[in-house]
Amino acid sequence: MPNNEEIIRELYAFAEAKSKDTEKFVSLFAEDGYFYDVPGGQKYHGKDIGLPVDVMASAFPDMHRELYTFYVKDDVVIVELALQGTHKGDFPMAGGVLAPTGRRMDAPCCDVFHIKDGKVKSFHCYNLPSVILQQLGVLGNLEAALER
Repeated sequence: MPNNEEIIRELYAFAEAKSKDTEKFVSLFAEDGYFYDVPGGQKYHGKDIGLPVDVMASAFPDMHRELYTFYVKDDVVIVELALQGTHKGDFPMAGGVLAPTGRRMDAPCCDVFHIKDGKVKSFHCYNLPSVILQQLGVLGNLEAALER
């Protein structure tokens, strides 16, 4: 059985644009597990756990997560990483859809996982929307950039 860090590394591998496998990504979660996009305030359960992976791969077809540091303590894994990709597809957001800007993002992120019996019970993603929007060149005029 893989250790907790190996489980999370596998999870990230299934979310990469070049090797994306949403079904396998979701399969690594416990039946009652969830994915929580903390800044977006959205929790995903069941098959919907894969929605954020699909959205990011669609908006950023070269989506990559650069994994910097893993901190593992018992059943908790914390990962410092960067979300990297070029904005070439529609990016759905709470206020509308951000059309492709063609710009690249390299945004810091921190993810916190709780694992039980080899499955992810919870995944809290602390990404920085303000940094992402700034890098995409729309932070100063987000209202005008969104299609409704």
